[in-house]
Amino acid sequence: MTELRETLFRHLTLLQLIPRHPGRISTPVLLEKLRERGFQVDMRTLQRDLRDKLALHFPLACDDSRRPYRWYFDREFHRNLPAMDPSSALALVLAEDHLRGLLPPVVMAQLTPHFDGARRLLDEMKENRFHQWARRVRALPDGKTLIPAAVPEGIWQTVALGLLEARALEVVYLSRSRQMERPLVLHPQGLVDRQRVTYLIATANDHDDVRHFALHRIRSARISDTPWREVPDFDLDAYIAGGAFGYPQGPDQVRLVAEVTDQTAWLLSETPLSQRQRLEPLPDGAWHRLEAWVPDDRQTLWWLMGMGSRIHVLEPACWRETILGHARALLSRWEA
Repeated sequence: MTELRETLFRHLTLLQLIPRHPGRISTPVLLEKLRERGFQVDMRTLQRDLRDKLALHFPLACDDSRRPYRWYFDREFHRNLPAMDPSSALALVLAEDHLRGLLPPVVMAQLTPHFDGARRLLDEMKENRFHQWARRVRALPDGKTLIPAAVPEGIWQTVALGLLEARALEVVYLSRSRQMERPLVLHPQGLVDRQRVTYLIATANDHDDVRHFALHRIRSARISDTPWREVPDFDLDAYIAGGAFGYPQGPDQVRLVAEVTDQTAWLLSETPLSQRQRLEPLPDGAWHRLEAWVPDDRQTLWWLMGMGSRIHVLEPACWRETILGHARALLSRWEA
């Protein structure tokens, strides 16, 4: 059954690869494209597929005026083939989890049969190399990851619909700063997923300033009769680049000067902090001097504090004092 299924998908893939007249595709190119898609066949098998099987049931023609022979469909033939080749199945299987937090639920629902079909295809074609890839390749985040904040399905559906159709939303939102729930009319402008938390980018009520609202803090949501208001010239990429999610302390980059352990220097030589970075060994051989131009934001400062005793920050002075203040507070807690 597995061999029969693989033959079927090979034939469907071939039918997708062959162009209509006046296009042509040679048998060597067809063979190469099949192998790229994980089908390990030889030229004789390919020729038998084309001449003895597919050409008997489809309007296939062969231009044998010169070698290599080239194949094409009749100009009037219109295809609507729902085939999925193994490489496409692999891409869908690996992309499903990533897309789940980015696409509207209605789109994910439409894609679910394709995801399921992709998994079944790879599971049943165990000899195909892409099946082995799906079994043996994983993507892991760097560092400790927290469990994503839970968003009720109804909230996510409503927010996605509002963004998709440019509709205002009436929500009850839990304000973290005020620690209280309050009603808001939100005008969606974008959506940003940060692994653990998904944020709706929107203006609130009659205000023009763009803010972001964590979806898991929305207690209720419904489509509003209030006309949706677009923010003129709003650019989501520019909003993010402006530091909206990096908690910026200043608009410019700052010069970071620090001493780092040998192991940390090795890490930063392979995965630099920035494009403008320099590492120099210090005389004792166990430490390196680090200079780098980095964003003046909380994310960078938190990374530095997370390195603990492996990094000794010298500049900027405000970061040095912040790190020392945290260290003193921690020490006082331990000594209490």
